[in-house]
Amino acid sequence: MDLLTANDRPGRYPPSFYADRATPLPRFPKARGALACDVCVIGGGFTGLSAAWHLAERGYDVILLEAQRVGFGASGRNGGQVGQGQRLDQDRLEALVGENRARALWHVATQSVNLVRSLADLPQIHAKFHPGVIHAAHREREVPEYAAYAKKLQESYGYGGISPLNREELWEYVKSDSYFGGTLDLGAGHIDPLELAFGLARLAQAAKARIFEGSKATKFIKGTQPRIETSDATVTTSHILLACNGYLGNLAPVVANRVMPINNYIVATEPLGADRREEIIKGNYAVADSKFVVNYFRFSDDHRLLFGGTESYGYRFPKDIAAMVRRPMEAIFPQLTGVPITHSWGGTLAITMNRMPCFQRLDGNILSMSGYSGHGVALAIMAGKIAADAISGQAEQFDLMAKIPSPRFPGGALMRWPLLALAMTWYSLRDRF
Repeated sequence: MDLLTANDRPGRYPPSFYADRATPLPRFPKARGALACDVCVIGGGFTGLSAAWHLAERGYDVILLEAQRVGFGASGRNGGQVGQGQRLDQDRLEALVGENRARALWHVATQSVNLVRSLADLPQIHAKFHPGVIHAAHREREVPEYAAYAKKLQESYGYGGISPLNREELWEYVKSDSYFGGTLDLGAGHIDPLELAFGLARLAQAAKARIFEGSKATKFIKGTQPRIETSDATVTTSHILLACNGYLGNLAPVVANRVMPINNYIVATEPLGADRREEIIKGNYAVADSKFVVNYFRFSDDHRLLFGGTESYGYRFPKDIAAMVRRPMEAIFPQLTGVPITHSWGGTLAITMNRMPCFQRLDGNILSMSGYSGHGVALAIMAGKIAADAISGQAEQFDLMAKIPSPRFPGGALMRWPLLALAMTWYSLRDRF
């Protein structure tokens, strides 16, 4: 089953709050005939759009192929949280790759957030960056760990944006009895992701990148001048960048063995008003909790609660997304019991075994970047710049990311779904009890 069409209509954005309010882009043409370029980017999400923009700005002739619409996938559907650091914390990264490389990875992550902040200041990006993300501990025993980690970032990494919160301090910000403390990270933030993707498309197009929609890459052929085929076009190029994330399908089996698509779901309430917003989350911060299947939530610019959580491991979205997500939302915020939900939608992201991105050089002139594991708003955009650097001959940051161990899923692409479903069922039960 093709995830590009399993839950969505061809050429149509999902029924999300973002798609309802975004400044629309005109439809880009379908790729047809024999085409040639310096770099062909496959995938029109954050990584692909960022790479197309950065490469075109440097004078490369770039073609971007998007199977659906730009920003159609996880880039335009996610919770909009722009987190600091990598998906793994620095303690675990130091254990995984050593302190020096862990520090270099922290630097990449910090650059990622700074890049999003700078993009939000551009007129092509019709979205505001709102500072502040609260990480909320749903177990009391986690609170000292959160405090120790904040201290480590302050003292060892020189990062002053983060501060610990005890239960009373967290209650001042998040009016829920579900949490025992956590941290407030003012260096992180949140943003409308679909508007951010659309802005990147405007930047790429203005830099003369050629964007094609409705143009699914069905295969690529390696070589000094590799070729990409779609149903109606053949693209001959010097470099290929695979930026497909959860929608890779069978295009590159060596990547699929290490990167797995999963589905996640979000709802938007009716507008609650500025006063009620402050009564629920003071300071307009975003929140993510410590459950293995993370609950994450924030307010939109028109004061709707955007609440994400729950996952599924089959291809199909559930029939009643709103009812499924309402359960954890009302468990955390009983004061919102019965509040009208105006939008509900699902999306497909990609995870890896160790939750770190999977950067691979499939051939000397073919790169792949995917598997952001729910931490991709900033890092996926930075990945596009890193790809442009690597293609331009400055591969230090690409190589740093590519050297992170990226284990195969047990059983490879064939068995990853049922095995993960079993594991996630166990973790969901652990979160409850």
